[in-house]
Amino acid sequence: MDAYFAPIAPGRYRPTDYAGGAWQADEIHFSPLGGLIVHAIDRHRTATDKGSNDKKLGRISFDILGFLAADVCEITVDTIRPGRTIELLEATVIIAGRAAVLARAWYIATTDTTAVAGGESVPLPSPDTGVPGSMADTWPGGFVASLEMSTLAPPQPGKASAWLRTDVALVAGQPSSPHASFIALVDTANGVAVRESPMDWMFPNLDLTIHLYRQPTGNWVGLDTTVTFGAAGLGLTSSVLHDELGAIGRAEQILTVRPMS
Repeated sequence: MDAYFAPIAPGRYRPTDYAGGAWQADEIHFSPLGGLIVHAIDRHRTATDKGSNDKKLGRISFDILGFLAADVCEITVDTIRPGRTIELLEATVIIAGRAAVLARAWYIATTDTTAVAGGESVPLPSPDTGVPGSMADTWPGGFVASLEMSTLAPPQPGKASAWLRTDVALVAGQPSSPHASFIALVDTANGVAVRESPMDWMFPNLDLTIHLYRQPTGNWVGLDTTVTFGAAGLGLTSSVLHDELGAIGRAEQILTVRPMS
């Protein structure tokens, strides 16, 4: 099945081998799960007549509560702050009987602000100008293996600029929104700009927060990423997010850094 998840009941999804994680063989990668959560939020908004184009996703934050077992994911979504101008939704993912991820998403009413638009980061060069690469040289797992990569510069410790895309659908038999498909690739940032070898150090992220000032288009996800390790076991992965039209927002991930031994 060429999809990261297969729906098995309303709000319940089974991960496929394509969703396999990078740190352990019996886990799923958070990146496609993040996209699945946005997909579930989209379906909730449509079902509750809140899915119209008058509001766009402005921010989504994910708190990863622990190990993401390669098991059925049950997602519940609630609207906790309805409104005409702003709307806040909350999603909870249950895996193997326990809460695994909590997410909150702000949707913001749209208006024409062309006259004052500005301040975007410099666009990344086109994916066509890059060199084919592979995260599988550093990371195992079905998700990493499913990605196509174009690198824009030789990687340096803690610094990378790259484009990623995939031919694998997010959910089998269910179309996904452009922002769900885009977000399904963003958590790769922590693995693109590796500061230290994952054979020697662990640096998983505990969260992912994405801010968007424009909605993504196209199949490519551009990451201009910097990874910082502090001196007391904390780290930060920071990315400017791009589609082929230019920068669209930012992503931040807090890391827990510790030696493998």
